[in-house]
Amino acid sequence: MPETKGQRSVHEALVLLLAVAFDLIGEPAASVHPVVWYGRLIRALESRAPRGQGAQLRYGVIMLLVAFPLVLVPVKLFQGLIGSIEKKAKDYGEARVGLLASAVFIGMALKPFFALRMLVEAGAQVRRSLEQGNLEEAREALRSLVSRDRSHLNPGLVAAAAIESLAENVSDSVVAPLWYYALFGLPGAAFYRLANTFDSLIGYHGKYEYLGKAAARLDDLLNLLPARLSALLIVACAPLYGGSRKEAWRVWRRDAGKTESPNAGHPMSAAAGALGVRLEKVEHYILGEERRNITSAVIVQAERMTWWVGACAFLLALVVRIWRQAGRG
Repeated sequence: MPETKGQRSVHEALVLLLAVAFDLIGEPAASVHPVVWYGRLIRALESRAPRGQGAQLRYGVIMLLVAFPLVLVPVKLFQGLIGSIEKKAKDYGEARVGLLASAVFIGMALKPFFALRMLVEAGAQVRRSLEQGNLEEAREALRSLVSRDRSHLNPGLVAAAAIESLAENVSDSVVAPLWYYALFGLPGAAFYRLANTFDSLIGYHGKYEYLGKAAARLDDLLNLLPARLSALLIVACAPLYGGSRKEAWRVWRRDAGKTESPNAGHPMSAAAGALGVRLEKVEHYILGEERRNITSAVIVQAERMTWWVGACAFLLALVVRIWRQAGRG
């Protein structure tokens, strides 16, 4: 019996639901986490980098050209294996069993490429430390969200940094990988996560100015649409987490371009407007206005914002996957 569009739609829904379930359970162990492997691969390639600006710029491109096949070929082979399992099940008259098994394996494989629960928990840890009056612990907890120097941050700036990071990372860690999964399947999610890991490790100024330039530009390109989509979702969901949709839109349109990154300012400024707070990175940018003080209650709202935006990202990914499947049919 041929596979129906309804069965394929149920399969796509199961993949995403199972991926969410795996995310709620927690992160895979480091020994089997593909993003950890990506980091080790990047560090191994980095250790062979030449000296000199021009040589590093060229080697940075070579790193990308070497790493992507090493990552994408296994993903494509895995996808082919899952496809063969589905086909075998169909041949034995067990198409539904094959689709279920496929959904479990693909959902399990998709999970490491996004991190919704871990992101919210990181923000909550900063909040709890601030509630207990432990500034040093809050600064340390912020380490999992930002790479900037945290030693000089007062409680207000720590809280602001947590909110900024929740807004920015819901784009990088949830919306973007799901968007590329929706468009290109597991290889799309893996491609994005590898590019984003490159940017996280070597895509910044200073030591990696030239070595990481290609990685930083690629990450900027890949996040152009997801960052703006994330801002739209932050605006659209504002009433669900107690925010202002009108202010989210106004501040987003006004302040999105104030950050050095062409993308980070979009979700961060939308969040600043929705929550009615000023988000500041000293000597870099100020987003929004201080219509209220940043208290633990505001961070709770930001956590709820992250959950809602993540949920909408999953629904959007499902719609796109079903639409693409229908187009192939």
